[in-house]
Amino acid sequence: MQQRRLGTTDLKVSALCLGTMTFGEQNTEGQAHAQLDRALEAGINFIDTAEMYPVPPQAETQGRTEQYIGSWLAARGGRDRIILATKVAGPAAWLSYLRSGKTRLDRPNIEAAIEASLRRLRTDYIDLYQLHWPDRHTNYFGQLGYRHADEDRSTPLLETLGVLGDLVAAGKVRHVGLSNETPWGTMRALQLAEAQGLPRPQSIQNPYNLLNRTFEIGLAEISLREQCGLLAYSPMAFGVLSGKYLGGARPAGSRLTLFERFDRYSNPQAESAAARYVALARRHGLDPAQMALAWVTSRPFVTSNIIGATTMEQLEADLGSLDLELSDEVIGEIEAIHIQQPSPGP
Repeated sequence: MQQRRLGTTDLKVSALCLGTMTFGEQNTEGQAHAQLDRALEAGINFIDTAEMYPVPPQAETQGRTEQYIGSWLAARGGRDRIILATKVAGPAAWLSYLRSGKTRLDRPNIEAAIEASLRRLRTDYIDLYQLHWPDRHTNYFGQLGYRHADEDRSTPLLETLGVLGDLVAAGKVRHVGLSNETPWGTMRALQLAEAQGLPRPQSIQNPYNLLNRTFEIGLAEISLREQCGLLAYSPMAFGVLSGKYLGGARPAGSRLTLFERFDRYSNPQAESAAARYVALARRHGLDPAQMALAWVTSRPFVTSNIIGATTMEQLEADLGSLDLELSDEVIGEIEAIHIQQPSPGP
């Protein structure tokens, strides 16, 4: 398993990261433990989760994903074998059950969130603590057409970074990262951290896949120049790039079958582009899912590619993508499709 440096730190993380948002919803505790065991055996040392997981988020299951990881750590030991990442939720009216619906990135919220995550994960430190989305009003989760708010009541970013700095000083957090962030927010956080002697963001976790390459517009350059690499989530576009949903198919037990809310990559333009990428893979004798994953992993600004699976068969296929080196011909055909249908699922 190839390992890559996390930002400017001395940590080396695996090129594939195990995403866990299905643990506690689509996956039982036993299945979660089996996935973690197999990932570790395959050389994955990077595990990503969040306080609001599993997804779709709901009061009855909130925190269950971290609990499953915690029970695995308690049973297996070897905390130092993994790089553990989790996230603190930002403002969200749809999280009314989390901290009384006042999920701001201020001191009371962050301190409450980290203590709860540490308890659930059964550890005394987090390797990478990420801001799940910004406190301010901006574009994320597929929003386009930025509209500026004349009045900004968000928690100042400097205050947020200051709290994170205190957590690092206390030994509860080793490094910090961003998620669902914009170019302005990323550069502002880096600037403030440098000016104020606070922990700098070492990574940014944003969506990135063949149907959504908006990261390349401004953030890719920042990732490379500022050593703040991408942790790519949704590399399979909710499984759409596997081809299993083509023609309106909805396999039993699959995410898009179970949860209608996951429609980000189901618009006609995205479905059309996905069909072309799947056909390209099959024309070259490649598994469409592995081609999609191998392409993301190979991008120079990607630190780690966050894979997710609900079955061991899917996990094995994801792991197999590491053995796939895309030819110049395949990459050229990918680019040709992208030029004709750029980012149809932002």
